[in-house]
Amino acid sequence: MEKGPLPPPYPGPPTNPDYGAGYPPYPAQPGPAQPPPAQYVMNQPAQVVTVVVAAPNLTDVPGQMQCPHCQSDIVTETRHTTGLLTWLICGGLFLFFFWPCAFIPFCVDSCKDVEHICPQCHQKVYHYKRL
Repeated sequence: MEKGPLPPPYPGPPTNPDYGAGYPPYPAQPGPAQPPPAQYVMNQPAQVVTVVVAAPNLTDVPGQMQCPHCQSDIVTETRHTTGLLTWLICGGLFLFFFWPCAFIPFCVDSCKDVEHICPQCHQKVYHYKRL
């Protein structure tokens, strides 16, 4: 294979007399060379503080924790509530013609979600979802 001729060399900076015509020339300062005065002020970036609140490791049994509302060390009270898993089991039993048994999941606590409540201030502190 034969290669073609080399490309022409880079021509260099433009020689147009109007190049940079919109700017006045930089005046030369007599005397010893001094650094130019600072023109820009750099602002320091703001510090960002990230607070990570870990979710308590609570499941379907009462657990010990610090209440985020009243700041007391407590053992939570639990309340079972109907959740998504309860409704899915009910719908599955109803679809497969076990409709007389379709409402049993509403009576079984292990099919329901669990709310953890503070015994001091009676606020909900955690919601454990089965599904």
